[in-house]
Amino acid sequence: MEFKLLANTPMGLERVVADEIESLGYETTLENGRVFFEGNEEAIIKTNMMMRTADRIRIIIGDFEVKTFDELFEKTKALPWSDILGPSAEFPVTGRSHKSTLYSVPDVQRIVKKAVVEHLKADFNIKGKLPETGPRYKIDVAIHKDRALLTIDTSGPALHKRGYRTGQGEAPIKETLAAAMLKLANYDGTKPLIDPFAGSGTIVIEAAMIALNIAPGSNRTFDAEKWDILPEDEWRRMRIALEEAALYDKEVEIYASDIDERMIQIARDNAMEVGLDDNIRFEVKDVHDLYIREDAVQMVTNPPYGERIGEAKAVEDMYRKVGKLMKSNAALSVYLMTSNKEFEHLVGQKATKRRKLFNGYIETTFFQYWGKRAED
Repeated sequence: MEFKLLANTPMGLERVVADEIESLGYETTLENGRVFFEGNEEAIIKTNMMMRTADRIRIIIGDFEVKTFDELFEKTKALPWSDILGPSAEFPVTGRSHKSTLYSVPDVQRIVKKAVVEHLKADFNIKGKLPETGPRYKIDVAIHKDRALLTIDTSGPALHKRGYRTGQGEAPIKETLAAAMLKLANYDGTKPLIDPFAGSGTIVIEAAMIALNIAPGSNRTFDAEKWDILPEDEWRRMRIALEEAALYDKEVEIYASDIDERMIQIARDNAMEVGLDDNIRFEVKDVHDLYIREDAVQMVTNPPYGERIGEAKAVEDMYRKVGKLMKSNAALSVYLMTSNKEFEHLVGQKATKRRKLFNGYIETTFFQYWGKRAED
């Protein structure tokens, strides 16, 4: 069966997600926060298991103009729900509406739910109430400027939930955003990588998974694994193939340090959960004690932003230290995310490239400083 699919993306990372989908062999089109593509059952399994930067993979089941609740009911009921949902399917409905005639989200959700119920009862010849005791198919209805997009979520928990985070700090970066930062840094495991503000270890763990070709979905399950249209043995076959493709014996240089001993222990525990504690060198270290002796090192990091009262001076000193490291090692490449507008001034040089990214709801800039290459 061919499906119209979409990958939800964090704002500003649509192109990064599209590049990843295209690398798996699918053509894409982009909208704000969404990347559209088409594929069969294997595409659903592959993208869920292998995508490092997307938030979710959804099946598009309906896309239509709508201005009345009657129209919403009839058009929703006419969609091919029973091609995907079984008679015992559990199907919670979430919804959003923006700049549309149908602005009451609870009413939109209720009508979509009712329409799907009526469709399934008719197609499966069910009298009375639907059991909803089977696999989960999370339905979402998003109405924007009177255009309704109805989708079914294949992922379940969002794709950033890799299954290795046993502990975290106060403001952990999402795994998908960490992976996107590494993609934007063109990290492939061939150069040493350092994160001197490692926190709970998300960036370095994602880096190790990229370097060793470990599938991000290998340590978790997905809602669609229980669906009849996606046989269990297909998921099993994909898991085995991805496990065989992993390069567990590959030598990599990944260094993680943080001033907080408790955070380094959490980072080590998280790495251990995914079997990567031996591939990453963890160390309790103040950034001011950091010296980089090797050439062509990549620093990918999400340092404190200094937004709390009393933190600004200490954080600015940290940023100045990063500037000194760049000045003392021309081959050092730095990829750093911060909401601090004065960052370039504090490090004493303009970035090679800048990119606006959102860390949760915080608007940040991803500063990219390309180190001098040997041939330059």
